[in-house]
Amino acid sequence: MKPDILTRKDIEQLVNEFYGRVKTDAVIGAYFSYMSDEKWEKHLQKMYGFWQNAVFFTGNYEGNPMNVHKHIHLLMPISAQAFNRWVALFKQTTDDLFEGVNAEAIKLRASNIAEIMQIKILG
Repeated sequence: MKPDILTRKDIEQLVNEFYGRVKTDAVIGAYFSYMSDEKWEKHLQKMYGFWQNAVFFTGNYEGNPMNVHKHIHLLMPISAQAFNRWVALFKQTTDDLFEGVNAEAIKLRASNIAEIMQIKILG
């Protein structure tokens, strides 16, 4: 049996593993290829806070992911295929590492976030 997501350390493990996979992914890796090591570190720190808030409602995330993704879409259009791949990769990474109530909740939130972004960005 795998553990559930219970701590920030678990969030960090999930985020690190997920983005490790993203970097080499044929569908969505290109969206991240421009990032320097410094930008990656900043991005990961933001994502730790974002997902920690999404699971544990900590209130420790500040930002507007919708605006960021709209900006990215202007520079490099984000396709429905890319949104779908992001969700599939996130769910697979979660399933590989964790199981339980919080693992299911984070996958549901990821799906919902991607769906809303896709609707607002792609119409």
